[in-house]
Amino acid sequence: MILESIIIVIYSVALILIFMYALAQLNLLFNYLSAQKKESNCPQFNLNNPEEIPFVTIQLPVFNELYVMDRLLDNIAEIDYPKDKLEIQVLDDSTDETIKTTATHVSKLKETGLDIKHITRSNREGFKAGALKEGLKIAKGEYIAIFDADFLPKRDWLKRTIPYFKNPEIGVVQTRWGHINRNYSVLTRIQAFALDAHFTLEQVGRNSKGHFINFNGTAGIWRKECIIDAGNWEGDTLTEDLDLSYRAQLKNWKFKYLEDVETPAELPVVISAARSQQFRWNKGGAENFRKMMWRVLKNETISAKTKVHGLLHLLNSTMFLNVLIVAVLSIPMLYIKNEYAHLKMYFYVMSFFVISTVIFFICYWFMYKRTYGSGIKNFVQYIAMFFTFFSIAMGFSLHNSIAVIEGHFGKRSEFVRTPKFNISSLKDSWKGNKYLKKNISAHVIIEGLLMLYFGFGMYSAFVVGDQGGDFGLFPFHLMLFLGFGFVFFKSLTSKA
Repeated sequence: MILESIIIVIYSVALILIFMYALAQLNLLFNYLSAQKKESNCPQFNLNNPEEIPFVTIQLPVFNELYVMDRLLDNIAEIDYPKDKLEIQVLDDSTDETIKTTATHVSKLKETGLDIKHITRSNREGFKAGALKEGLKIAKGEYIAIFDADFLPKRDWLKRTIPYFKNPEIGVVQTRWGHINRNYSVLTRIQAFALDAHFTLEQVGRNSKGHFINFNGTAGIWRKECIIDAGNWEGDTLTEDLDLSYRAQLKNWKFKYLEDVETPAELPVVISAARSQQFRWNKGGAENFRKMMWRVLKNETISAKTKVHGLLHLLNSTMFLNVLIVAVLSIPMLYIKNEYAHLKMYFYVMSFFVISTVIFFICYWFMYKRTYGSGIKNFVQYIAMFFTFFSIAMGFSLHNSIAVIEGHFGKRSEFVRTPKFNISSLKDSWKGNKYLKKNISAHVIIEGLLMLYFGFGMYSAFVVGDQGGDFGLFPFHLMLFLGFGFVFFKSLTSKA
């Protein structure tokens, strides 16, 4: 009974942590809904008055972006802002032929009167953070706008964001990401689904109550003074944006999130690219939890509620580890449940935690209908999308849990950029992309074995106990079987 007791305790703790996270999401939903009723009364620069127009530097940190570099530069060149108050820095760490083609393109744009500089480094020390820090040394702007290579800000982007810096307490203005290839595939649709929840429920829910939010690495603007005051960019985590965001807010800088300003971008269309992005984000989140936990807890200027939301925010990625633990232990738990009749009351209590899924379902519905609208048809489509998303997210849980464990234990790794594709419609193809990884990770084999394991879990539903089976966990095991199956087979077949 010792082994069974250990399994029960670990399983219960993981379920309780997931439930706490679900309650935090529910609180953010209430915050989000109340924020919709408020009108913003922030002071704003009058950009019709030349004396109020501040100098802005746009930084474009890039690395081997063969497929999207021309699109990026042409798009940024169209930004509507006085040329005498605008500087563009192309922070190019490339090691392939794009270093030359980018230099040629920058020279042509410079001939149009644009103040644009092509800045290169002899090494990639600090990766993206290092490039941003290097550019900041010579940046002329009071405000620093940052865009990754796959982002396409609209012409009026600066005019819709810069005015909010009239409030001297604001250190960052962040905008919502859009998705130019949302409907390319199941993979892009579930990524868009998850990101939409973050950029509505989480960002608005936290920001509206003064809790900590994060600059998302792109599609936002920093006050240069804020960057310097917070300690400048640091490359000791894989999510330098989250790191600097927390250091700035711990210094009492305010962040302004603009849900109504959408900045379109491209989602990864191949699972290997999505995996590398997920690994970096989740490991970086765990690294920042290690780095920031005590700073948040010891800070005397922020409220207890902000501390709780901050710690749960930093632990976002650790939820994948809890999900994996619950998933793997659910099959032994199925047998324990039907072997030890005296534990029946415990399992009745544990069934309460299915409410976590109900909470997520409710929260994500409000976010989904913001994009697609309400109505029976959209609700039915939402149900299908929700369970597809949850299944595939659970399929990523092993991959992301490994990232989380490495982050918590301080294992260092290189910043692996997400390959870009320049894909916006179903007609576009990613075949032949030179930046795609050709090798298959050993993790993929384990994901295939987990697919079979949860297939066994579904079989177990028919044979456990002496009452004709137990189907309470069958839907859960079916979702896990499909999720790990999707990730496994996509990882085997999606090769250039």
